[in-house]
Amino acid sequence: MFRNCSNFVSSCGCGREKQFMDKKQLKPCEVNVSSETGRLRAVLLHRPGVEIERMTPLNANAALYSDILNKPIVDEEYSNFCGVLERWTQVYYVQDILEELLKNEAVKEKLLFDSLRGCNQKTARVIAEIAGDDPKKLAQVLIEGCEDPKWDGVSEHRYLLKPLYNLFFTRDASSTVYNRVLINSMSFEVRERESLIYEAIFKHFFGVDTLNAMAWNPYARTEGGDVQIASADTLCIGQGIRTNRKGIEYLAQTFARERDHFNIVVQELPMEPESFIHLDMVFTFLGKHQCMAFEPMLKKQGLFAGKDTTLITIDHGDISYKRVGNIVEGLTQLGWDIEPVIGGGSDPWTQLREQWHSGANFFSMGDGKILGYRRNTHTIEALDKAGFAVLNAEDIVSGKVNMNDYEKFVAAFPGSELPRAGGGARCMTMPILRDL
Repeated sequence: MFRNCSNFVSSCGCGREKQFMDKKQLKPCEVNVSSETGRLRAVLLHRPGVEIERMTPLNANAALYSDILNKPIVDEEYSNFCGVLERWTQVYYVQDILEELLKNEAVKEKLLFDSLRGCNQKTARVIAEIAGDDPKKLAQVLIEGCEDPKWDGVSEHRYLLKPLYNLFFTRDASSTVYNRVLINSMSFEVRERESLIYEAIFKHFFGVDTLNAMAWNPYARTEGGDVQIASADTLCIGQGIRTNRKGIEYLAQTFARERDHFNIVVQELPMEPESFIHLDMVFTFLGKHQCMAFEPMLKKQGLFAGKDTTLITIDHGDISYKRVGNIVEGLTQLGWDIEPVIGGGSDPWTQLREQWHSGANFFSMGDGKILGYRRNTHTIEALDKAGFAVLNAEDIVSGKVNMNDYEKFVAAFPGSELPRAGGGARCMTMPILRDL
């Protein structure tokens, strides 16, 4: 077992002082998100890289995928997705920040120690040889994985350090919750290193306080796709295969200590199939008064029959629980005036088809200004009928269309490969700063 990380750190050249970061190249911003729909000012993304090409039919399931992806098409689709965001807000990229952080010896040593805990000396030596003292190469290894130079060409165990296949879903492993970041306690081991990277990024680059449910209870689990910031005093949270009761209890107790009044609306999710892994696969905010919803969730039909919706109310330290009809009803009881747009249109079969490919997974860049997959045509039609101008992402990226000319719009980007990874626009974005 890998027992002495200091030996590895020394072999990487971690004994010399370096400048922490070049402030002229990459500057942190304030971290604060108090709603899902405030005007977006900064967001964290990760371009899908070599790591997604390191999946095969043999390891895709362990990587939490139901299929393997065609990277050239992924690159094209992602370029339209991030291109829209780059024309709207300040975009940070995970790999850029990680490279800067790895110039700091103390941060580097801690991140390596945590990332390689449980690895053997062979893995440490190989990484040291590959990365040396180059922050860029080391960042690549931590993201893309480390191949065994003695791999026999047959064994499925090709990588000494597994690639982070899911890193481009930046929402999952960390979540901005007001002026702090929740470092999520991932439910699957293959994603644990993501949380370590985000913890380093938010502590040492953005300099923000973090929360961690697993530090409170080792069985508590949270993931960002389940955590939605409805308002300054209300969260909406999904409870299912990724976020459990202990994780929700952690958040409830945290805010009970800190706030006189606070609310959490909890929606229980089906444990299968995998298209229901997070709340944002069936419910997202489109604006202050509109949301996207999967109709069987609202009507408690099909897979949602018997799935509870619970309103947790915090009042001067007291925590109470009350069942409500559905998530929209829970918000209405809290004084919200919110109208659902039904994902997939009116046909139940179409609703199921489009939900499968993240039809409800929209990302709000501001009140009534959203981003989502164009492939979900019935959902896009429903948005058109609800007053959203339908804009093609390619036209926005090329400069042919200016988003600021529209009061309400959906920037629809192409998605044939990206949806096969199991997430949409909200999954691929981690907001850092929004207007109130």
